[in-house]
Amino acid sequence: MSEETTIDTNALGEKIVAVIKTIYDPEIPVDIYELGLIYDVFVNEDHDVKILMTLTTPNCPVAETLPVEVEEKIKSLKEVNDAEVEITFDPPWSQDLMSEEAKLELGML
Repeated sequence: MSEETTIDTNALGEKIVAVIKTIYDPEIPVDIYELGLIYDVFVNEDHDVKILMTLTTPNCPVAETLPVEVEEKIKSLKEVNDAEVEITFDPPWSQDLMSEEAKLELGML
């Protein structure tokens, strides 16, 4: 992988995170990135993106729609070739995964 490709995929990764930060959990006034729902963002040199994410609970009311929203918003970036969201519950989400910003927003600090 060339130096240029590395910078390119890192910059794209940052753009993807910025897009993810525009998506909010409907029950909590914090974006899903700060909530710790995004476990990993993979970008390959073909600009295919894979997001590994979780939900606050397996019975989350947005279990059907939230992953689709994440996928669609990422696919809308012109630099992205394709996007796929994989849901995992391993490890299960807990409040420990929330950022300091999210905890502050929710009055937990």
